[in-house]
Amino acid sequence: MEYRIDKRDIEFVLFEQLNASRVLEFEPYKEFNEELLKMVLSEALKFASEQLAACNEEGDRAGVSFVDGKVSLPQSFVDTYKKFREGGWIAVAHNPEFGGQGLPYCIAISAIEAFSGANSSFMFVPGLTVSAAHLIEVHGDQSQRSTYIEKMYTGEWAGTMCLTEPQAGSAVGDLSTTATPIEGTNEFKISGSKLFISAGDQNVTDNIVHLVLARAEGDPEGIKGISLFIVPKYRAGANGTFDVWNDVTIAGIEHKMGIIASPTCSISFGDDGDCRGYLVGERRQGIVYMFQMMNEARLVTGLQGVALGNAAYQLALSYAKERKQGPKVTDRSSEAKAVAIIEHPDVRRNLMTMKAYGESIRALLYQTAVRGDVIRHSADPKERDAAQDLVDLLTPICKAFATDIGFKMTELAMQVHGGYGYIREYGVEQHMRDVKIASIYEGTNGIQALDLLGRKMRLKGGGLFLRWLQECNQFLEPLKVEGHPLSAMAKEVDGAKNALAEAAFSFAASGKKDPEYPLQHATPFLSMFGHVECARLMLDQARIALDKLQAICDANGIDPGDDHARRTLAEKNEDVRFYDAKVHTARFFIYQLLPQVGGYLKSIKSNDRSALEVVL
Repeated sequence: MEYRIDKRDIEFVLFEQLNASRVLEFEPYKEFNEELLKMVLSEALKFASEQLAACNEEGDRAGVSFVDGKVSLPQSFVDTYKKFREGGWIAVAHNPEFGGQGLPYCIAISAIEAFSGANSSFMFVPGLTVSAAHLIEVHGDQSQRSTYIEKMYTGEWAGTMCLTEPQAGSAVGDLSTTATPIEGTNEFKISGSKLFISAGDQNVTDNIVHLVLARAEGDPEGIKGISLFIVPKYRAGANGTFDVWNDVTIAGIEHKMGIIASPTCSISFGDDGDCRGYLVGERRQGIVYMFQMMNEARLVTGLQGVALGNAAYQLALSYAKERKQGPKVTDRSSEAKAVAIIEHPDVRRNLMTMKAYGESIRALLYQTAVRGDVIRHSADPKERDAAQDLVDLLTPICKAFATDIGFKMTELAMQVHGGYGYIREYGVEQHMRDVKIASIYEGTNGIQALDLLGRKMRLKGGGLFLRWLQECNQFLEPLKVEGHPLSAMAKEVDGAKNALAEAAFSFAASGKKDPEYPLQHATPFLSMFGHVECARLMLDQARIALDKLQAICDANGIDPGDDHARRTLAEKNEDVRFYDAKVHTARFFIYQLLPQVGGYLKSIKSNDRSALEVVL
């Protein structure tokens, strides 16, 4: 199994489609240039393929060790983590004042895609660490920032988030972990248990900083009574050194379908009555603070989906070019020979489905990251507000659509491999196992759909959705003009966009009489939205590609409409091949995948309540 990632497509999305270099105008990035950003990206891809991918298979075979209450990762992970730290890869986009690299968020996201696709299990320790540290940076006090952040951004210490309890999963307000103030101090005694804690313990860092949701003594029941506490594995002793065990016990690890080398732990806090926690921010604001970390994690979870989906596609593409099976269907001769299976139409359909989904969702996630840079650093408040609205609206789609489709891509990749895909040595089955969890944690995809339909579509009186519609219309109008080479495709996207709007507005009416009816369609609605937005992004890619093809063909004295001449040029010109494939991929998405939106609308308009009425 060899790890491959499409560097050309990543650079196309970042620098040609999204104009990521534009963020270099923002004050924190003025010392950088596009050449440096591309160099960082190249080094990230190199580390992913040479270091992370090299220990991925071993991690999947060996898994995590749990002996005498201590968790150990495979030795290759321990060695690679040291190199990961030394390379400065933990906090690529975070504050240099605390040991981060201070690079644009969109560059960090592209690096995370490469790392996650190469070794998903490995990324749980650094990924959660940087999110936990950033939460402390934003909401912690000065003492907490100076104590924890640099050690976490540099990877000396790790971090987790501890929400889930046996009786409190998605319903976080049902938690029973308590925090009792210690008189005369700023400390609380923490008591309770958490489970499904990713990277809850390991042997690669000196300390682990747990961010724990708990209810302080006297605070109300439910989600509004929850506070957030820093609970280190080791707390500071009298000499200030963090070497005092903080009564944090690993009760066990989970044995999982995938991400086998990632330690998913059950943790007990305060079994001996001496676990100390430190309040972050204000009491009863814990869920508000934790949502910052969860929203960041949701984008990264979406990246896990598309990263593993694209990695599976690359394996399937390579295999399809090498595996010979059966003659070409158009070869009727008695001496017909077996050809590579990439010559067979059904295999090509599978490959194009993976390619179209993978490239479009990559653009969706990178677009969100670029908007994240705008939110953080643009001097224009209107631009920041517009970017925030679209990020808020699209975050559930980035998480849920990317992970649902990522799993679908691994399924198609396995189908291309046939029986060999079901065998461990070819790698596809590991990608399928590893990616499945992404649709479950950080809020199941059903919850993401409810968040989109029940909350995000209503914010600002529907203003977020109306802003998205306006942006979409502005993009489509010039492309729909008769005579434009993309007119037919633009009209298809426009029709799907209108179908999405019709569904949304119908929910507003039907939901008043029957609030359950829209909610049973929340997941299909999210899929509709994902398909429409991805189709728009693919159409944009086709627009750019046609302009590039025109310029190259003009320089070579050929007509881009001459298929034979263009294909001949593509054989010796990699850019022509790439841009031509972009146009074909957009066409495939719009004519083969986007029509699902119409089916969803028909379902929504059916008024069928059978799922709600049947006795199961």
